[in-house]
Amino acid sequence: MSTASARAIATKLAAALEGTIEPEGLLGLDDAALAAAGFSRAKMRYGRGLARAVATGSLDLAALDQLDDEAAVAALVGLDGIGRWSAEIYLLTSLHRTDVMPADDLALLIGYQRLTGAAERPRASALRLRAEAWRPWRSVAARLLWHYYARGPKPLSAVAAAGGIG
Repeated sequence: MSTASARAIATKLAAALEGTIEPEGLLGLDDAALAAAGFSRAKMRYGRGLARAVATGSLDLAALDQLDDEAAVAALVGLDGIGRWSAEIYLLTSLHRTDVMPADDLALLIGYQRLTGAAERPRASALRLRAEAWRPWRSVAARLLWHYYARGPKPLSAVAAAGGIG
């Protein structure tokens, strides 16, 4: 899902809940209200599952902050509809972890391809391997790659050939 789509859904959901998105409020919405906010059937199931886990305490979001990265990812991917990418994005953006590389992110893969001038987009496994050298600041590298992707610059090889790197 694109950032713009996610933002639009969040805006509609907040409006349906009169401003505050809380688990109990989401659980109180019927299928029609969630569909009007942009939820597919699968997203309804996943969203309700996540809301239920938070509301019942089976997922303690505050406790995730006390776990190491892999344990926090494991706690999140145990929920239906939450994969590694979603868990890593949560760690990076909500928990402000400094050493997370969500290598399955398409924008990161394209950004890295552009940056290196590679003919083909790398696999996530190749980006993960390369990112090992960026520890303990892989989150910073991810944010820089997202910025690079969003700006659409030339590969470093082209900049160097033009005399831009000394």
